[in-house]
Amino acid sequence: MFFGKQRIYLDHASATPLDPIVAEAVSNAWKLVGNAGAIHHEGVLASRVLERSRERVAAQLGCKAREVIFTSGLTESNNLAILGFARNLSIRGTSLNGTHWVVSAIEHPSVLESFSDIERMGGTVSHVMPDARGIITAEAVRNTLKKETVFVSVGWANNEIGVVQPLSEISRAIKAHEVAHKTVVVFHTDAGQAPLYRASTVHSLGVDLFALGAHKLYGPEGVGALYIDDRVALAALLLGGAQERKLRAGTESVALSVGCAEVLERVAEVRAEETKRLKQLRDDFAATLVKALPDIVINGALDHALAHMLNISIPGIHSEYLTLALDHAGIAVSTKSTCREGEERSSHVVEALGGDPPAGGWRAQNTLRFSLGRHTTAVEMKRAAEILIGLVHSTRAIGAQ
Repeated sequence: MFFGKQRIYLDHASATPLDPIVAEAVSNAWKLVGNAGAIHHEGVLASRVLERSRERVAAQLGCKAREVIFTSGLTESNNLAILGFARNLSIRGTSLNGTHWVVSAIEHPSVLESFSDIERMGGTVSHVMPDARGIITAEAVRNTLKKETVFVSVGWANNEIGVVQPLSEISRAIKAHEVAHKTVVVFHTDAGQAPLYRASTVHSLGVDLFALGAHKLYGPEGVGALYIDDRVALAALLLGGAQERKLRAGTESVALSVGCAEVLERVAEVRAEETKRLKQLRDDFAATLVKALPDIVINGALDHALAHMLNISIPGIHSEYLTLALDHAGIAVSTKSTCREGEERSSHVVEALGGDPPAGGWRAQNTLRFSLGRHTTAVEMKRAAEILIGLVHSTRAIGAQ
């Protein structure tokens, strides 16, 4: 047990524990002493291990090894994909003025803040809203595209509500637009935790840029990857040496690249079994809460969500209070994306779903996110439900006095 016998960890969407098999692979790779850029024996050995890791990642993504570069994690992968594309346009002499960019309104901050930079540089950005289920439909994207559109970004599965987006359908809409307007539109996705429960072949998804972070997948912190389709040109954001196709200067971390490759293979091995198991735990947990607290709202359609995610809103009780009370009782949950914790009270994702009850707009402010993982048990979920239901009832009883 990673978190102690008394703790129940239900925040896997923020960070996952390191898989012991992955940890061992990384530990063994740390023993390599050579710089992968050196031409002596130790350097050549390190380079071989690095390139073998790249091949292993590419095999899981169904792409060529040369189309994969290693990064420091998901945030850098997203930044390089979006801002690296913009920087390449500028280097080639193309002003961002007059260019049109499309992004889902419910993205992670690493994506949304990148598009804020695009606007500061002169690009026009359109934000596509989800429907009430939390889905960014292909039709919604199609209706947003313009002749001047150069880039579209839609995350594969939302990091707050877990809803999986129809990337292949969106890709077909983009391709049809390209043919009709004789233009090129690059399609980027933040993969998040989706690879845990969905096969990650990039060509079946129809994306040009696919951002990964190992720490979302039971891998080590500090490493990620970015798939870059051959038709896409990016410019480096980190300047210096010629590492990683001249897109990421700095000495490569061979050991962490091994961890990234190892974790993707491990994910593929347990994906089907874990998806089935966690979906049952999540659905039973949701049913228990709805029965005991019929006024709660489930945010996002569960039949379209990743198997391990449940996001709810509870009227009349601040989610920060419940999060702290649950933590005191030994249960770790989040109110929203951890990157937004402490910044703002409401969830921009849940707010974008619309349908907030008219009693004061409480839904986006009172969210709780439960995200299960490999070590989550039925006993833990039963205990978590009992404690949460008890906290809600006792808090409401005190408020009624």
